[in-house]
Amino acid sequence: MDIQQIEQLLQEQLQLSEVEVKAEGSHYSVRAVGECFANVSRVRQQQMIYGPLMAAIQDGSIHAVSIRTFTPEQWRREKLLNSPM
Repeated sequence: MDIQQIEQLLQEQLQLSEVEVKAEGSHYSVRAVGECFANVSRVRQQQMIYGPLMAAIQDGSIHAVSIRTFTPEQWRREKLLNSPM
């Protein structure tokens, strides 16, 4: 599955403010930022990302997914704390 397709799919399904997908073969890394993650458990956040990708996971297009989710406020804080000097 193409990176842009995954980003678009997640953007449309979850109304994300930011999404970045990186790939190494069939292993994908997703960083998603959206209000939809506010007051939601980590497990549920992961499920929210897996949901739109399930067809590609089942057909083997996507073998593994590493997921990092943030609310917009959490992402601003993360960027401040981990910005390069």
